[in-house]
Amino acid sequence: MSTEFRPPNLALSTVGLSLATFMQVLDTTIANVSLPTIAGNLGVSSNQSTWVITSFAVSNAIALPLTGFLTRRFGETKLFVWATLLFSLASFLCGIAQSMSMLILFRAIQGAVAGPMYPITQSLLISIYPPAKRGMALALLAMVTVVAPIAGPILGGWITDNYAWPWIFFINVPIGIFASFVVANQMKGRPEVTEKPKVDYVGLITLIIGVGALQVVLDKGNDEDWFSSTFIIVTAIIAAIGLAVFLIWELTDKDPIVNLKLFRHRNFAMGTLCLVLAYAAFFAIGLLVPQWLQRNVGYTSTWAGFAAAPLGILPVILTPFVGRYAHKFDLRLLASGAFIVMGATCFMRSDFFLDIDFYSVAMVQLIQGLGVALFFMPVLTILLSDLQPREIAAGSGLATFLRTLGGSFAASITTFMWDHRAIVHHERLAENITPFNPTAQQALNQIGPGDPQYAAAAVNQMITQQGYQISFNEVFHVLGYVFVGLIFVVWLAKPPFAAKAGPAASGH
Repeated sequence: MSTEFRPPNLALSTVGLSLATFMQVLDTTIANVSLPTIAGNLGVSSNQSTWVITSFAVSNAIALPLTGFLTRRFGETKLFVWATLLFSLASFLCGIAQSMSMLILFRAIQGAVAGPMYPITQSLLISIYPPAKRGMALALLAMVTVVAPIAGPILGGWITDNYAWPWIFFINVPIGIFASFVVANQMKGRPEVTEKPKVDYVGLITLIIGVGALQVVLDKGNDEDWFSSTFIIVTAIIAAIGLAVFLIWELTDKDPIVNLKLFRHRNFAMGTLCLVLAYAAFFAIGLLVPQWLQRNVGYTSTWAGFAAAPLGILPVILTPFVGRYAHKFDLRLLASGAFIVMGATCFMRSDFFLDIDFYSVAMVQLIQGLGVALFFMPVLTILLSDLQPREIAAGSGLATFLRTLGGSFAASITTFMWDHRAIVHHERLAENITPFNPTAQQALNQIGPGDPQYAAAAVNQMITQQGYQISFNEVFHVLGYVFVGLIFVVWLAKPPFAAKAGPAASGH
C-alpha cells in the first residue's frame, strides 16, 4: 500500500469533488435573499424565516468537528459519497417542504450532512495529486470557497425572481448525484483503512449542546437585542457550560471525538488562528458591503450583488498561477501580501461616503480580490503542513469548524457595532439641531418651508444615514487593523510548508 493512488481521470475526479463542495458552500448563502419570498409563501413572519439560515448553520457547525471521527469509522471516499447523496436528498426535501417547520427540519439535516464534505474534499485532493501539484489543488478549493458565497445571493435572487424559491434547492439534486457518482467511480480502487473507534458520548453530547447553543446566540443575538433577552441569556449560559465541559473532557479523554491535541502542531495552531481571524474579517466585509449599499446608498439587492461581485474576478484568474508557483515563495510572504491588500481595501472603505458611485465601490472589491487570491491557499497549506497524513481530515474539519464559527462571531459583532455606533453618532449629530441654533433653524426652513414636521423628519433621516455612514467607516478602520495584525501572526509559523498526502498515499 506504499504506492500512491491516482484516480483513472484526475481532471474528472477534481471536477466531481469541486462541484460537490461548490454546491455545499453555495447553499450557505443562496437562501439569504429568498427569505422574504419563502416567509410570504409559507405564511410566517420574516423573523421566523431566519431560522432557515440558523438551522443550517447550527447543524453544520456541530457536524464539522466530527469529520475526523467519521472518516476513521467509514473511510473518506464512502463518507464523501454518502454525505453528497444525503445532501441532494435533503435539498429535494427542502424544495417540497409545505411548512416552515418542515423546511427548518430539512435545512438542519442538510447542514449536518454537509459538515464533512469540505474537509474531506481537501483531504482527498491532497491525496490524489502528486506533491508538486498539491498547491494547485488547494488553490482550486480556495477559489470555490471565495466564489460560491458571492454567487449564492445573485443566483438565489435570480432563481427566486424568475422561477420559484424551491428551485434554489432543487438545482442541488442533479449536481449532487453527478458528483457522488463521479467520485465513487474514480476512487473505487483507493485503499483506505477504517477502524471502529468507541463513541465518545460525553464529548458528542456536550459538543451538540455547547456549539448548537453558541451558534443560536450568535445568529439570533441581534434580533433579540442580545442580553436584554431572557432567551439569549439562558442560551448563552447553556453554551458556556456545554463548551467548558466539552473542552475539559476532550483534552483529558483517551479517544476524544474531536482531537484538540492537533493544536500541539505549531503550524496548525498559527495557520488556524490566521484562517479564523482573516476569514472572520473577510466574512464581515461580505456581509456589511451589500447591506450598506441597500440600506444607505439605495441599491436594490441585485445591484448590490453586482457591486460586490468583482471580488471574485481576480481569484478565478489568478488561482492557476498561485497554485503552480506559490511553492517557489515563502508562503508567509504571500499571506502577508494578502493581508496588506485586504487591509488596504478596508482603509479605502473607511473613506466611503453616501454619494459614492458604483465604479468606486466595484473597484475596491476588485482590488480586494487580489488579496483573497493570495490568502486561502498559502494559509491552508501552512495549517496542514505539519499534520500527519491520518490527521489531515480531522485537522481540516476542525479548522473549517473554527473558521465557520469565526464567521458567525464576525457577523454578530460587526452588525451590532455598526448599529450601536450609528445610534451614538446620531445622538451627537442631532445635539446641534435645536431651536436656539439659528443655522439649524435656517436649514429646516429651507428643507420644509411652512412644514416644520416634514423638515424635522427629513433632517432626522439625513442624520440617521450619516450616523450609519460614519459607523460603517469606523468598522472598516478596525477591520483594516485586524488584517495588519495578522501579518505578525503568520510569521510565527515555521517552514517547511509542504502539504502531506492522505492515508492512501502514505500507507497509513
